[in-house]
Amino acid sequence: MPRQISYRWRLRELMAARGMFTVTELMPHLSERGITLSASQVHRLVSGTPERLSMPVLAALLAARRPKRVKPARTTVRSRGSWCGRGCAGRVVP
Repeated sequence: MPRQISYRWRLRELMAARGMFTVTELMPHLSERGITLSASQVHRLVSGTPERLSMPVLAALLAARRPKRVKPARTTVRSRGSWCGRGCAGRVVP
């Protein structure tokens, strides 16, 4: 018998823990991360368990939940001439 994967959707609880009690309070957090959803779409995310969810929406919800854990990475390109012997212009240094 195949196993079924299930999950517990706790978006409303997590919002309440952060002091957000309405859909309109969540919408700006999503739009800051490039997610544009209507009020009814966000209401469906908050009030029920979604069957399908896009990865960008999930990533935005996770980032809104823990903004300190999602940090952009910075890299610097330093030019050192042809250090690789093939005319390379530089290398990426974290």
